[in-house]
Amino acid sequence: MAQGGNPVFNGKNFRSQTRGGAATVPASGPFAGQDPMSPQQLQDLYAAPSAGPAQTGRMTYDDVIMKTLGCLAVVLLGAAIPVFVLPGAAGLLMIVGALGGFALGLVNSFKREPVPALILGYALLEGMFLGALTQVLDAMYPGIGLQAVLGTLAVFGVTLVLFKSGKVRATPKAMRFFMIAMIGYLVFSLMNMGLMIFGVVDDPWGVRGVEIAGIPLGVIIGLLAVGLAAFSLIMDFTSIEQGVKAGAPQRYSWTAAFGLTVTLVWLYVEIIRILAILRASAE
Repeated sequence: MAQGGNPVFNGKNFRSQTRGGAATVPASGPFAGQDPMSPQQLQDLYAAPSAGPAQTGRMTYDDVIMKTLGCLAVVLLGAAIPVFVLPGAAGLLMIVGALGGFALGLVNSFKREPVPALILGYALLEGMFLGALTQVLDAMYPGIGLQAVLGTLAVFGVTLVLFKSGKVRATPKAMRFFMIAMIGYLVFSLMNMGLMIFGVVDDPWGVRGVEIAGIPLGVIIGLLAVGLAAFSLIMDFTSIEQGVKAGAPQRYSWTAAFGLTVTLVWLYVEIIRILAILRASAE
């Protein structure tokens, strides 16, 4: 999810909502013809506290937090399948999770209205993929899964602190750089995958395994990708902030949760890949 990526975050679907005020007797409609309120009733109504976002059906930070935690819980549930339920089918579950998660990710990204079932389905499939990937790599490099989790939490925490402090913002110039870098990274990833599929390179990581001045290229590219994922979090935070301030409908908290889940999954994959490449080069 990026700033302006969903109509709700660029103002197209925002609807003004009242915060309370003096009551009036309608001239027409379902309350037409009813007895007017007494002065005391009007005073009590005026003195009543204004309705909050929850009462008016608007998105709140609490909504986003709870739904994001729900998505991450489903990711963990999916990750438990290859680890505890079907430990011998890690390879198959990795493929199913990757392809299924990619497909549902596209579906959710292009839907104008969020569908919670599809978002949770994406989280489950991505959890299967991450669980299988972690199981395979952890068998080769013990402890790498825990290191990747801690690294992901650290990057998320630092990014959130920087955003809250106002030191890092999703400015138009930064977003243009982000898009250019993302396109370049996508082209590199596709080319590397093609070289691996057609056997041009025999390294398990493809071109990422090539060392430059003693440093694997995958580490350099991976650090760039982590930076891109961190900035993607900044864009997610910006979109959420704008949605809450503009009074976006409560259902769009699912859109925000989906965007954060996508970015965190990407961040975890990049970090665990960097760690695996470093561990492999050290052997």
